[in-house]
Amino acid sequence: MSANPQNDPKGIVIFTPRRDLRRAMFDALDAGGDFLLLSARDTVHLRSLLADHPALSLMVVAIDGSQDAFDAIGHLRTATAYAGLPLICVVEEGLALSSMPADAADWVRAAALSDELLPRALRAMASAPAQKNVRTVALTPATPAMAPATDGSDYRFAFDSGCAWVMAAAGTGRIVEVGEAFARLFGDATFLLGDLALSDLFRLASGVTWPQRDADGIACAVRRPDGADITGELDIRRIVHAGEQRVAVAFRDFRTSEMAERALSLLSLLDASASDDEGMGEAAAMLADALDLDVVAIWAGVTEGDAPAPPLIRLWNGPGTVAWPDEGSLSLLKTCLAGEAVVRLQPGETGRVADPLIEALGLQSFAFLPLNDERRAVLGAIFVGRRRALDDARVLEPALRAASSRFASSLELRRTREQGRAKGLLDGLTGLPNRLLFNDRLDTTIREAQRTGECFAALFVDLDRFKSINDTLGHSVGDQVLAAVARRLRASVRASDTVARYAGDEFTLILRHIIKRDDVLRIAEKIVQVMETPLPLDDGSELQITVSIGVAFFPDDAADGETLLRHADEAMYGAKSLGRNNFQIYAPSADLSQQQHVALKAKLRHAERNGELRVFYQPQVDTLTEDIVGMEALVRWEHPELGTISPAFFIPLAEASGLIVSIGEWVMRTACAQAHVWEKMFGLHLRLGVNLSAVQLMQPNLVATVANALTDTGLDPSCLELEVTESISVKTVPHLVESLDALHAMGCRIAIDDFGTGAASLDYLRRLPADRIKIDQSFVRNIGVDPDDEAIVRATIDMAHRLKRGVVAEGVEIEQHLNFLRANGCDELQGYLFCRPLPTAAFEKLLAERQRLLTEGLSPVGSA
Repeated sequence: MSANPQNDPKGIVIFTPRRDLRRAMFDALDAGGDFLLLSARDTVHLRSLLADHPALSLMVVAIDGSQDAFDAIGHLRTATAYAGLPLICVVEEGLALSSMPADAADWVRAAALSDELLPRALRAMASAPAQKNVRTVALTPATPAMAPATDGSDYRFAFDSGCAWVMAAAGTGRIVEVGEAFARLFGDATFLLGDLALSDLFRLASGVTWPQRDADGIACAVRRPDGADITGELDIRRIVHAGEQRVAVAFRDFRTSEMAERALSLLSLLDASASDDEGMGEAAAMLADALDLDVVAIWAGVTEGDAPAPPLIRLWNGPGTVAWPDEGSLSLLKTCLAGEAVVRLQPGETGRVADPLIEALGLQSFAFLPLNDERRAVLGAIFVGRRRALDDARVLEPALRAASSRFASSLELRRTREQGRAKGLLDGLTGLPNRLLFNDRLDTTIREAQRTGECFAALFVDLDRFKSINDTLGHSVGDQVLAAVARRLRASVRASDTVARYAGDEFTLILRHIIKRDDVLRIAEKIVQVMETPLPLDDGSELQITVSIGVAFFPDDAADGETLLRHADEAMYGAKSLGRNNFQIYAPSADLSQQQHVALKAKLRHAERNGELRVFYQPQVDTLTEDIVGMEALVRWEHPELGTISPAFFIPLAEASGLIVSIGEWVMRTACAQAHVWEKMFGLHLRLGVNLSAVQLMQPNLVATVANALTDTGLDPSCLELEVTESISVKTVPHLVESLDALHAMGCRIAIDDFGTGAASLDYLRRLPADRIKIDQSFVRNIGVDPDDEAIVRATIDMAHRLKRGVVAEGVEIEQHLNFLRANGCDELQGYLFCRPLPTAAFEKLLAERQRLLTEGLSPVGSA
């Protein structure tokens, strides 16, 4: 922001290595006045900004658990001009307030930046110079009816906005003020403001007494007037308000966070489910189970005469059986189908509802939501409800609205299929989408990918020498071939993917939710192999057919649909030029590709030094108990200008340039040091998986490097598991077996990663000192889809156990994967069904929650 010298702008310096957080801090302050804003990403950058000694009135530093923030603060404090500069700390999620510097004048949670940072900054600058060892403590504002008269002191910001809080007199503990969220949670605000004390309201764990100073994360239960207990935890602050000592208490309801986790998991599962009528039924069942609903029903439009049609889906999980009233008598359903949502989820807001469906089912809370297409036209309605009052409506309603979008998409696709033939959107021979519908879906997929950051692939499939089949065998045989190819293509991909007949003997595919490029290449190879199977014709003869496939990736190869398809088409002709019956990936011009690689290599050389690399951790869980037993360390590159760069892109660059050696050692040391810290904190003896590339394995000092990392960080060697990709062979790494034997003798464990994707022989596997085998996610993801991949997974588990190796399955994303792997004796699991890779602070919070459950005598199952 440019400063106006005439207005004497106040200078504010912002510091955080995180680009997204730095931008959020900048935007929050930039909206509030004529400030000179200086934004630094590291101490080197900070020194350069302060070289001209600008006039500063405030510094805002993000506290993320690393040393970077404290180094920045220390650098500022060493300058005489900035020694007394007021400091505001932005505390990231999962960190305790005790992690802040003692001289912080104020603090704000990162999640509340947009609302709270500017007023705090103005207050801090107005009261400068900052007082040492003083922190502003404040509360979320109450509703106007409940807010007490104040003497001008500002205590609004101690807890996150919308939290459930109460305030009590410090001496007696008698409650004197109640926030709206807590009153709603408790159910009786007038009862709270009587002679009730904190000890009457909150039941602490056995042997725990009320702390005499500020405290965070105290386990407790709230006693409601109806006798029910709500488990959660407390944050406590001692404050002075209106000249009186007060105790401010914020309560976090565990049920809300559990519901939020279940809702997020549900949305990912819904997105992966099929869009046909059967898929909608499965999705409705998942919705009912995840959100603990008694009823879910879905209607599609209206029949003649504006009367609602019978529901497509009607699930009842309540007691006994119920008689559903006739659809014509349901006034709320008619209101919903007219485009108006009817939501009664909050406790106390239901009232008397004159609707026979609500009365027949005995519902206390419910919602009718219209299902709209992109033009907001009503396609149908979804109805959900419970027989008891809700206490998680704040999480439940947005989850239901997100789920309703998924069902609306299914209804829109259902309507498209019904009307497709008449409107020319489906191919009459194969029943697949034609060029028009495919292009529409491609544009929709691109818009969604631009919004979510998703990567997907477009495939162009062309039959080899199809013209000769038509010319020699006739068009009727040609039609049989095209219909068979369509069936084989549909069977080779997931239900969420798109297969279309683009023109003549050309087919196009959209493969979504791509994590690794290798997954797409394996699908392309699978299609080539499936097509090679002789095709039986109606006359009893067989015909051999082959295909050539071109592959292009969004957004790497093109940012629009027309260019993406053109590149896939070019790659397909490249496959034909290589003899047909194969696939090729689109390759840009050599000069452009080389320029891009050189530029990115130059940036990668500075990434480690500039603090742009991060280590994330993904938990591995026991298949039976679902308890955390290990974690895999994964490197991420967060470039300040380019954003997050995919490991699938920069790891090959690092290997080709040799940078993987130093990056790999940094990842190992960082992860081992952090694992040692967690071992001392929690004593879990978690196994830490760290990947070794072929380049690292070829280093003559590899064993010494690992030994030094363990010695310097203090991690027990038995906690370190080194993962070696199956595709690494003895020919490429001559001393592979000797190096792994030495590491194994040191006490480290060895795992074979991405098993099933290479060409290792059983003798090769027998010779390696491997403790475990990790089944590649490309096979796991096809469980329930491809019987061949299921057979491979079963055989791998059986073979590994016979060789006395443990088995870990990667890419476990849905309950169907879990049930299959559990039934077939897989030992451990890793994937998005349990947890995504997490940054250090978030993973530590996950371990702390597990520890809390164990301390309270609860099972940690599902805590991941």
